[in-house]
Amino acid sequence: MPQILDGSRIRDQIKAECRPRVDRIIEQFGRPPGLAVVLVGNNPASEVYVRGKTKTAEELGIYNETITPAPSISTEELQRLIRALNTRPEIDGILVQLPLPAQIDSQKVLLTVAPEKDVDGFHPYNVGLLATGRPGLRPCTPAGVIQMLNRYEIPIAGKNAVVVGRSDIVGKPMSLMLLQENATVTVCHSRTRDLPAVCRTAEILVAAIGRAAMITADYIQPGAVVVDVGMNAITDRALAERIFDASRMANFDKRGSLLVGDVHPGDMARVASAYTPVPGGVGLLTIAMLMQNTIEAAERRTGLLE
Repeated sequence: MPQILDGSRIRDQIKAECRPRVDRIIEQFGRPPGLAVVLVGNNPASEVYVRGKTKTAEELGIYNETITPAPSISTEELQRLIRALNTRPEIDGILVQLPLPAQIDSQKVLLTVAPEKDVDGFHPYNVGLLATGRPGLRPCTPAGVIQMLNRYEIPIAGKNAVVVGRSDIVGKPMSLMLLQENATVTVCHSRTRDLPAVCRTAEILVAAIGRAAMITADYIQPGAVVVDVGMNAITDRALAERIFDASRMANFDKRGSLLVGDVHPGDMARVASAYTPVPGGVGLLTIAMLMQNTIEAAERRTGLLE
């Protein structure tokens, strides 16, 4: 039987480690770490995600506020809002929830966030720190993947790792983090020739391509560790029937949709030696790593961490 890499277990470990760090900041500086989330527009998925961040911050004693400017806000107005947050001493972390409305230049906005408050790890300064192996704020999802592998004592050093996807949010930083763990890393994308064959070379396969159940048994080396970063909502019944067994289809008929990752769940469970389920895997760690980044930003800004 394959080992299921349970995200809730690792999330709870990380949260337990965060609490004394929050208490230490409060004890020494008279205030908790502070997180500001900027949410623009009416994206239901983003709203759910932000509520999860708010709940977790409150559980850990982290001060947090969600700022919801008008959906029609311009790039320049949003930049002014972020610059104001950059100057507020009680705010240690700033997160701009993506995606932003079409009229906003997302790159300009993300560049406006002060690097020391960039708890998403997207600013080029922090990307540079990652690329050169220096301490800094790391993108939350790939950092969560490394936490998952390390805490389950899955060896990374010397392993062949394949990352499917080259996004700035997951794919590129994931490849850099695996390199730092001494894996031999291949990054795949839409132009990769014979993608299944390349994926089959992986002892650790990370799927972050954003296509529901695209990675099937043909892509997986028997015994590989499979990390599924994808999160796709399936609302088409015919597609759901091709992916899920009868027990899951009962849930589909009840809810009208099901979540699936980028890897076919049945194939992953059948071929892999260990895998992250969807839901219940990597997705649970993203918010926990955001809280860890917020605490780290506060520790650096207050001098507790060099």
